[in-house]
Amino acid sequence: MIIKGEKIRALREERGYTLQDLARRANLSLSYLSEIERGSKKPSLKTLEKLAAALNVPKTQLIEGDVVERGLSLGDKIRILRTEKKMSLQELAERAGISLSYLSEIERGTVYPSLNTVKRIAEALGVPPTSIMGQEGSLGYKLKALREEYGLTQAQLAKLAGVTAGLIGQIEQGKVQPSLKTLEKLAEVMGVSPCYFIMEPGAVDQMLSLMNPELRELLMHPNVQAVLNLVCNLNQKELQFILNFIQLFKRSGLS
Repeated sequence: MIIKGEKIRALREERGYTLQDLARRANLSLSYLSEIERGSKKPSLKTLEKLAAALNVPKTQLIEGDVVERGLSLGDKIRILRTEKKMSLQELAERAGISLSYLSEIERGTVYPSLNTVKRIAEALGVPPTSIMGQEGSLGYKLKALREEYGLTQAQLAKLAGVTAGLIGQIEQGKVQPSLKTLEKLAEVMGVSPCYFIMEPGAVDQMLSLMNPELRELLMHPNVQAVLNLVCNLNQKELQFILNFIQLFKRSGLS
């Protein structure tokens, strides 16, 4: 997260505040505020909230870029968007269909919500999921969130999938990319398709937005959905066989 020290200074001077005035209003030390304005100190989100309140501006105005900035945690992004939309914790929790305590823990970063929960929060905030997903949309994050949702330790998941606990830890930390075979084992244990782990956040929505209405309607047909579900569970050799068959079918002129 990059803080605009010069922006804080400009807003302070625009309001006719001295460094001491703003420090007092934000309940910060004079020296600390001076260092923030010079860019030599990086304030916490809590300090940023104090400065924004003292200057009567939204927090996002003091941040370089937007809330998708990689330096912000998922909880920070949700809190910033929530306060920008003037929503209380209770209100957002009700709109997202989750408990107040759970949302509070998500914002504090003490729990990792599932991707379905993240999507519900994003919908309640009126933003696309990609607005609050960063590393949270990565394969490692998805695996960790799903594992914890099932109440499994890394060792337990490793045993069920026939891999080492060390490998699970490295995948979750983003240090290694699993092979397709390992991904298939993990997906089978977790009861999901391998596609769940590799689809980028918002990728499906983006693809659908580019399609014409007739094609979107066709894709929603139960028979087509059934075929897509089967495709997602194919291994590499099986998928290549299907693709080769489709190409042969098209070349035959029967289509």
